[in-house]
Amino acid sequence: MNKEFYQFRINQLNGKEIAMSDFIGKAILIVNTASKCGYTHQYKGLEKLYKDYKDSGLVVIGFPCDQFGNQEPGNSEEIHSFCSDNYGITFPMSKKIKVNGADSDPLYKYLKQKLKGVLNNNIKWNFTKFLIGPDGTPFKRFGSVTEPKDIEPYIVELLEKND
Repeated sequence: MNKEFYQFRINQLNGKEIAMSDFIGKAILIVNTASKCGYTHQYKGLEKLYKDYKDSGLVVIGFPCDQFGNQEPGNSEEIHSFCSDNYGITFPMSKKIKVNGADSDPLYKYLKQKLKGVLNNNIKWNFTKFLIGPDGTPFKRFGSVTEPKDIEPYIVELLEKND
């Protein structure tokens, strides 16, 4: 088990804190999100993955970020309303964070170190995805253009290994 990953905690849009250790034994898909992005439609696919696999051990967590073209200008309440009204999002969403730079969220600093990007480790745009195995090991990184449905085989693989 990767104890390092399970040390992280996040604050949700509703202000409640959750610990990654709450998800021991589950595969986790971590995504930096934005409400006004060309990839925002991916919320639909992320919610479908969550609904289809949550009972098998998948958690999806959205991390709103305004670092790319100011495409997430809203506050927590506005982000929550947008996600629930437009996409019926039921998976956990963190408060707005930074994913790059000196102020980047500690979880993102860790993920970028463990799963390197192309050219450099920075997040290139909204809807970059990180898949974490049920033992807390960072498994695979996916770019913004990768649709949620295309990650499904990797999720299935991780969940089957965990049976």
